[in-house]
Amino acid sequence: MALDNFTPEIWAREVLFYLDKNLVWAQDGVVNRDYEGEIADLGDTVNINQIGPVTIGDYTKYTPIGAPEQLNSTQRKLVIDQAKYFNFMVDDIDQAQNSPKIMQTAMQRAAYGLRDAADQYVASLYTGVDAANVIGDDSTPEVITDPAQAYDLLVDLGTKLDEADVPSEGRWAIGAPAFVNLLAKDNRFASGDGDAASVRRNGFAGSAAGFDVLKSNNSPISSTSAKLVVGIPQAISYAEQIPVERMQAYRPEEFFADAVKGLHLYGAKLVEPRAIAVLHYSLS
Repeated sequence: MALDNFTPEIWAREVLFYLDKNLVWAQDGVVNRDYEGEIADLGDTVNINQIGPVTIGDYTKYTPIGAPEQLNSTQRKLVIDQAKYFNFMVDDIDQAQNSPKIMQTAMQRAAYGLRDAADQYVASLYTGVDAANVIGDDSTPEVITDPAQAYDLLVDLGTKLDEADVPSEGRWAIGAPAFVNLLAKDNRFASGDGDAASVRRNGFAGSAAGFDVLKSNNSPISSTSAKLVVGIPQAISYAEQIPVERMQAYRPEEFFADAVKGLHLYGAKLVEPRAIAVLHYSLS
């Protein structure tokens, strides 16, 4: 890569392209990115206003309905508090002896590392779930012995969302490959089915019990249990930036090499704790 041909905007888009392509937990359709255009730097804060319920009354003709109701709202803050960087170089000799795409490949690997860190961060937000939407716990997980039991527990998670008045549209379930592969053995599991948007979701494995089922190696696992998390995109807000001014190519002073460094800024917030549900389980 000749440094005089380095265009930060293009490389920043390249990194975000690979992030979008690989994300499971932080991808569109699992999270929402409604506030992404409002952040630019580490420490930026987005105030998310949520409107409370609106009272519904009985109308009687020729009868005044009274003064309008004053709406109540709650405010949550989405803070861009995560910052990850990459900084690598390619020696001039290596670059001369290898494919000219070596820098592009290295950038892909950097994007993969950033994706993995962001994905794990979003996956960790399950701990904020509403207590009523939890099945099992770390000390007493549900012990799953067969595909039918795995399917039935997924149905039970759906019931948790139903009881919390969570819309059925856009529901997703993310689990570790071992759980999803066991679930796929149940004949009620529709492998590879779903609408076009579902199939485009990274990690998409099939449909079951009203959920698009995704598999991810970043699904939370503790020493005593694994977690299956279900929800809708409105539950979690996610925002990220690769600032163009922090995508830099340079020549390291002590090396004959080209180097590139970049910064990935992001933040995520579980804004609707009732809009996800969690199963703590172990496989027998």
